[in-house]
Amino acid sequence: MASVKYQLLTEKENAPIYLRLSVSRKVNTRTKTGLHINAKDWSTSSFPKTNTETNKNLKSELQKLEIYILDEVNNANSIGEKINTAWLKFKIDVHFKRATENKQSDLLIDAIQTIIDEAPTRKNAKGGIGLSKSRVNSYTSLKNILTEYQKNNTFKVKDVDVKFAKNFLKWLLNSKKYQKTTALKKISDLKTVCNDASFYGIETSVQLKKIDSTKAKKDKILYLTPQELKKIEDTPLLNEAYKNARKWLLLGCQVGQRGGDLLNLNESNFINLNGLDVIQLKQQKTDKTVTIPVLEKTQEIIKSGLPYKISIQKFNKHIKEVCKLAEINEPIEDSKITVTVKGKGNKEKRKINGTYEKWELMASHVCRRSFASNLYGTLPTPLIMSITAHSSEKMLLNYIGKDSLDYAQQIADFYTLQALKNKKETQLKVVKNASSQ
Repeated sequence: MASVKYQLLTEKENAPIYLRLSVSRKVNTRTKTGLHINAKDWSTSSFPKTNTETNKNLKSELQKLEIYILDEVNNANSIGEKINTAWLKFKIDVHFKRATENKQSDLLIDAIQTIIDEAPTRKNAKGGIGLSKSRVNSYTSLKNILTEYQKNNTFKVKDVDVKFAKNFLKWLLNSKKYQKTTALKKISDLKTVCNDASFYGIETSVQLKKIDSTKAKKDKILYLTPQELKKIEDTPLLNEAYKNARKWLLLGCQVGQRGGDLLNLNESNFINLNGLDVIQLKQQKTDKTVTIPVLEKTQEIIKSGLPYKISIQKFNKHIKEVCKLAEINEPIEDSKITVTVKGKGNKEKRKINGTYEKWELMASHVCRRSFASNLYGTLPTPLIMSITAHSSEKMLLNYIGKDSLDYAQQIADFYTLQALKNKKETQLKVVKNASSQ
């Protein structure tokens, strides 16, 4: 006959309570209940002493658990279900509503791990199967951060409410020194985890939708103006690596692609369609195919051939030096990644706010932003979007630091130009008529 006995294996003030289940000589297992007690309040009867109201309630909880486990043992025996430590732990979790019958845990850390474990078979944003390496890394980072944040606590999915999100955000900003954009991305990922868990029947907070994870808008978008690009182009360089990086930089500001897509360009991307020379590529992040016309400036940049392939790390490093030599040194209030060495082989990177010379802030993203920013107001917005592959005008405007007022100004400027053009044409007609008389 099956029996349940509770045990303490330590004499600490916060001792975990173990449940020992004996079913037969061959089936004898033990696991933690998830409940704790001061060892001084533990009775020789294998239950808490009833010297306080808290201990009385704890004893009652353990008695209810005992009845539940013994009932589940009978059910398992009737259907031939295997009873072992994993079975016992799961049944305890179900009893305390830490897990559902579909074996999905309601613990926040476990919910994140579920996404990581299922990453290869999950549907992604592109409509395909399998999360990208960067997404998996984001969830892994979130799990590690939350593990540090909760310390000795064990947060559940339903604990993520407005107050939790505010406290977590404050900790990310003040204790971990994350930038606002990074911290808000963690909050956004946290909401995604909770929403995902709800599909498995896990309870979530009614306040989940009210948690604000809106991406912070940058006050100033970093890009290279046409004048600065001309300075970079005309600066004498002796270092071949710098010359190569400069060619990639100038090309990047013409084709408007992310660093990874830019540096993967080769001769096979340059094709002729219906008599038009174009660059055609599939973006790694969006999986969208974009077609970019090879304009006169692009042809001028690559007239001696494409730059040789380099890593994005070397590209970012070299273009800083190139821009420094070109005296791209306007003071900019922004943030720069700083590596904090905490010990041998243990490095922590953080973006530090400050005022820096513009060349110090150069990285691959400047290419795409320069392309979009320099063409905004000159080239129709939909055409810019067809190359950058932004899915909406709002996304593009946010990307280059514009808002609806800027867009309205662009429309107003267009009509002003049209009015001037019409006025000029009218004047020309009048002069023509006068001269013919």
